Amino acid sequence: MKSYRKELWFELKTRRGFVNITHELERCVKESGIKEGLLLCNAIHITASVFINDDEAGLHQDFENWLEKLAPEKPYSQYHHNGFEDNADAHLKRTIMGREVVVAITDGKLDLGPWEQIFYGEFDGKRKKRVLVKIIGE
Repeated sequence: MKSYRKELWFELKTRRGFVNITHELERCVKESGIKEGLLLCNAIHITASVFINDDEAGLHQDFENWLEKLAPEKPYSQYHHNGFEDNADAHLKRTIMGREVVVAITDGKLDLGPWEQIFYGEFDGKRKKRVLVKIIGE
């Protein structure tokens, strides 16, 4: 069995945002040379997420609106976590959207559904953060 590891780095200029990373992960699969296996992709930071969904601008705005209703950024004083930081909402949003995805690799390609895309979700941006890509298989 072969193993491949790579870190992807992101630095969004905004506090929150979504980045389609599907093509970068497809490049990782090619680099790995693995034809049959599994790809794990996870955010290494507790205020960021990796998730699978449709790449549609209206849906992304719906995510933003929904997450803000569930865990509003302000007022900062509503959270016990906020003291030296102001990102308690980002921790909650990450929990809702998830830490990682696992995708099958079949015949050297990501085995995704017709509308599925993989996204990096940022909830406390304006600094560099990492995403781990780990691929195992043959």
